[in-house]
Amino acid sequence: MIETISENLVNLKLEFRRIYSGTSHIQEILPLSESDIFPIPQNDLDSLHYFLQNNSIYYNTFEEKINDVNYMIYEGDINKYWLNSIGHESSTQPFSPTWMLTAYIITSIAKILNYKEVLDIGSGDGRIAYCGKILGLNAYGIEIDNMLVDLQNYISKKTVIDFNPICSDAVTFDYDSLKLTEPAFFIGGLPQMGGDVLASNIISNLNNNLKEKTCMVLTGSYSEKYSVNDTKDGGWRKLIDDTGLKIIQSNSLPTVWSFDQTTETPYIFTKFP
Repeated sequence: MIETISENLVNLKLEFRRIYSGTSHIQEILPLSESDIFPIPQNDLDSLHYFLQNNSIYYNTFEEKINDVNYMIYEGDINKYWLNSIGHESSTQPFSPTWMLTAYIITSIAKILNYKEVLDIGSGDGRIAYCGKILGLNAYGIEIDNMLVDLQNYISKKTVIDFNPICSDAVTFDYDSLKLTEPAFFIGGLPQMGGDVLASNIISNLNNNLKEKTCMVLTGSYSEKYSVNDTKDGGWRKLIDDTGLKIIQSNSLPTVWSFDQTTETPYIFTKFP
């Protein structure tokens, strides 16, 4: 079912991109109710909307019907968060969120693969950790930027869903302190922009017993602005080879930064042998 939902979201993004006439800095679309196209429990859908409704990066909403399904369009601006996020020396990528439904899909995959914890590394506004929490997983949002962590705390308070925002450098954070059992690390940085260094440092800091039970979810890119060599496996091939990671599966899904592109953002699920 999750594969069908993924395909339907990509098709929806293409249609939404075709008909969208707004001028907002960022935009995304979310179904208002459960349907054959998106057979997502209504309580979960409502929680996704509640996150966006209580997120200050969005300033406008309106309804749109596409192929007999009603959607809510969210328009926003991330400039102040983007600018603040690039001021940290060890930051690997400016803040730019995935789509809310994409976050739900990729955390659902982690749950289907039987991982028990979600660690949203470079968590931005915390949406991946939030989705992990509403799916019943233990969740943590690790973010170096204090302004974004303040936003996470605000959303957590308003939604009454504690997805454990933590203001810390993900490279130096003590993951043993979380008593993890079977974690999925979602790396929020493209390899071409320093995400490979971030992932490599986190991997080197994990103890060997935990590694055996760990999933590394790598956010890649097939954008034409990167060279052919850089885009193999979304840009992650070198790190995968160097660390011995094995690819479990890969799903390409919409993100804010891929809205104007013809290709989607690949999320590559890997584990240690």
